[in-house]
Amino acid sequence: YIPLPLLAIRPGPVKLISATTRGRADMDISRKRVLLTGADGFIGSHLAEALIGNCASLRAFVMYNSFNSWGWLDSLPKDALASIEVIPGDIRDPNGVRKAVDGVDVVIHLAALIAIPFSYHSPDSYLDTNIRGTLNVLQAARDLSCDKTLVTSTSEVYGTARYVPIDELHPFQGQSPYSATKIAADRLAESFFRSFQTPVTIVRPFNTYGPRQSARAVIPTVITQLLSGEREIRLGEKSPTRDFNFCKDVAAAFLAIAAADNVAGEEINVCTQTEISVGDLAKTLVGMINPDAKIVCDEARIRPDRSEVRRLLGSNEKIRKLTGWTPKRTLEQGLKETVEWFREPSNLARYKPHLYNI
Repeated sequence: YIPLPLLAIRPGPVKLISATTRGRADMDISRKRVLLTGADGFIGSHLAEALIGNCASLRAFVMYNSFNSWGWLDSLPKDALASIEVIPGDIRDPNGVRKAVDGVDVVIHLAALIAIPFSYHSPDSYLDTNIRGTLNVLQAARDLSCDKTLVTSTSEVYGTARYVPIDELHPFQGQSPYSATKIAADRLAESFFRSFQTPVTIVRPFNTYGPRQSARAVIPTVITQLLSGEREIRLGEKSPTRDFNFCKDVAAAFLAIAAADNVAGEEINVCTQTEISVGDLAKTLVGMINPDAKIVCDEARIRPDRSEVRRLLGSNEKIRKLTGWTPKRTLEQGLKETVEWFREPSNLARYKPHLYNI
């Protein structure tokens, strides 16, 4: 394998040797017991759906609350939900995390705070959740000898692209408290692989979108404003570009990485290797829903200049070589499926388009 690159040593792109010289031998995930943290969230609920029937048993770790809500898992069909062992808890609590990890073979760690603007407001909570929470998962996975641990990263760790497409050797840059905590969590994962031989893999999705995504993201923000009849669609910066990935493709990538036997110590981008500007994306959605609407700049939605990530365009060469995964949907196909989901009145009613959700 090529081990996780050190933060201080970030050379230019190199060719992988593990997948091409040794071939690929896959783990039989259908025989494995899997713990999924953050299963109640957007990506987590789609991954839970993908895991049902593809693993021996699924344990879902969801955020404890007094409403007995399991987040987006509650929207799954009852028969699907009945096949999941749901454990409410708090990723910041090492005891609860250890109990959740006990008895599983594979851990897929998604639980995190992810909204960038809110990280400006409450950075302490991001340290506790994203760094301490990841440490709790790593400690438990190491002590309980799990076969594999997948730690979820984000393309935000790269900051504005210094070269494109961004491969896994691209330098890191903490352009927000959120991205800084994710960089720290990634390096903790690296340290457990290097120090304790913990079989950990860092999975790094670029911008994920689709049904159930929270309104803090640009695509739901635009769609919900349009479907609510707004004529002026409020948006922040329009020039930044992003590499958008449909949620079901991202879930398939996690399954492929979980099944692969040659990924210990690797960090792996999940991306389409295409980009679109936020402004052009918004125009596309306006054309799909209400061509008469206009896009206007809302100053409150603009990030600090040095914090805004101007360009993200990822390389998916590594994941293709290691697992054979490729995205199945074009952006147009994914947007159509997303818009149709939001058109359902019961789904749209969950959102507050008149508010800026940080």
